This record gives sequence, structure tokens and C-alpha cells, in this order.
Amino acid sequence: MDFKDYYKILGVEPTADDKQIKAAYRKLARKYHPDVSKEKDAEEKFKDASEAYEALKSADKRAEYDELRRYGQHGQPFQGPPGWQSRGGFGGGQDTGEFSDFFSSIFGSRGNGFGGAQRRSPGRRGQDVEMELPVFLEETLSTESKAISFQVPQYNAAGQHVSNTTKSLNVKIPAGVADGERIRLKGQGAPGIGGGANGDLYLIIRFAPHPKFEVEGENLVINLPLAPWELALGAEVAVPTLTGKINLKVPAGSQNGQRMRAKGHGLLNKAGQRGYLFVQLKAVMPKSSDEEVKALWQELAKKANFDPRETWNR
Repeated sequence: MDFKDYYKILGVEPTADDKQIKAAYRKLARKYHPDVSKEKDAEEKFKDASEAYEALKSADKRAEYDELRRYGQHGQPFQGPPGWQSRGGFGGGQDTGEFSDFFSSIFGSRGNGFGGAQRRSPGRRGQDVEMELPVFLEETLSTESKAISFQVPQYNAAGQHVSNTTKSLNVKIPAGVADGERIRLKGQGAPGIGGGANGDLYLIIRFAPHPKFEVEGENLVINLPLAPWELALGAEVAVPTLTGKINLKVPAGSQNGQRMRAKGHGLLNKAGQRGYLFVQLKAVMPKSSDEEVKALWQELAKKANFDPRETWNR
């Protein structure tokens, strides 16, 4: 089952409002309606547009789709997050052929997902669980799963809390995750009572402090210590990144506090692209100087004939 990016199908951004989504759908419907269109694959494109609009026009279903969208890429085989289960079994054998298997796996049959009531257990839904998840910056670039453990409350048939159990999961950190972002893992919370649905697990992402890098959105900042003569004469320096080192050429005449940027060495964003690594130049003076070195500094001061505060008091 391939993942479908409904925003891409309609040609809108994920931030588009209801009006923009409706306008995009109407435009495509007019263009590809099988009764009037001469375009190649018009019928298939018309169905795709209709399916995308059905998924995005409802606030509830759009929110559910947005939760899953971070785990898929358009046209690629889709596997949902831990705890996600296909709803394809809903619908009691009703025909779901009008829309794709992917659509049905999220919302069930059209008869149940739109306008009809989904079958619900008469039991009580389980309690949601929330936990903070420390994440190293390097882990945001990894495709490996991260093992987590958390406490899940257990209740008796009367709804009384009786104990806690430890639950372990392997979770994949979504690409483009941000510090403080709240991620839902459906059905991974406390078990339901009397056949009710499980609660959800909410992970609050917290970036662990890094010894070298500061985070600015999708960009990283690192201070690069340089001797005064390296700023004056220029230098080539090996600069650490999250995945290795890069050689950075510092131009002659660079200033203390100046920023240089390296494209593609920051954090991942929602589009799967990496931001910038900003390298901030920092002049560092020698801790001590002998008389000969001091004499050279004095000679430089005379020959340079430079007043850094020339315009300071104007």
C-alpha cells in the first residue's frame, strides 16, 4: 500500500486553509472530470483529487491524516507509527472501491468514515499517557528506532486505579521534529475498560543540550575559536558537524562575531531538507605573552595605525 500525499495531489501547502483546499479541488475537478476532460488519465486524477478533498475537508479527518503524514512519502510504501492500526477492517464488508486502499486504511469504508457512525465499543476508553522524551541532536538525523520505556496505569472493571506497568516500545523519531513538539502514538496508552479502546501515548520532544551546537529552528550554531592573526590573515579550519567535519575557509580580514554558514549541515525540516550550520567566529587571545611577543604587538599597533573606536563617540 503506497502513501498518498493529499496536499501534493491538490497542489496546496499543508498550511492551506479550508477555502484554499476547496478552491484547489474545484479547479482540478473541472480540469479532470471524465465527462469533459481530454487529459490523459483524467479519470484517475479526478478520483485522486476527490479522495484528497474528502480527507482534508473535515477538520477531524485532516488532523488524523496530518498525524500519519509525517511517517510517509508520496508514492512510497506506507508503514504507520507504532500503535497505528489500519481501519480497513471497519465497514462490515461495505464497498470501499470508490477510494484507494490507503484512504480506507485510515478512515475505514466511505460509508463509515463519512456520515455513518463507526462501530464503537460500549466500554470506557483508556487513559492517555504523556512523557517527555530526551533526544540527542544526532538522533534527529538517524533512521534507527529509539527504545523507550514508560509507566502505564492499570484499572479494574470499576475504573479504579490498581497498579502501574512498564511498557517498552521502539519508536522512530520523525524527520523535522522540533524541540517541544508533541507526538501522538495511537493506542499505546492505558488499556480500555470493558472492551473500550486503548488510550494514546503523547511524547513531548526535548532536545538534549549539546556540548558544541546551539539550535535555532532548523539551523545549528557553533562557535569557532580563532587566533587574532587567523582572523587577520585568513585560515582553513576543520569544523565539527553532526555527521563529521567540514573544512571551512575563513577569509582574511574577518571580524570577531562574524557568522559564516554551511548549507545542509543543520537539522532536518518537515520537507526532509537540512538547514544551515552557522559558524560564529570568535577571537581568542593567547593566555600569556613574553616580552618579545608584547614588543611585536606594540610594533603592530604602531604600524597598523588603527582606532577601533573612531566613530564610537560621534
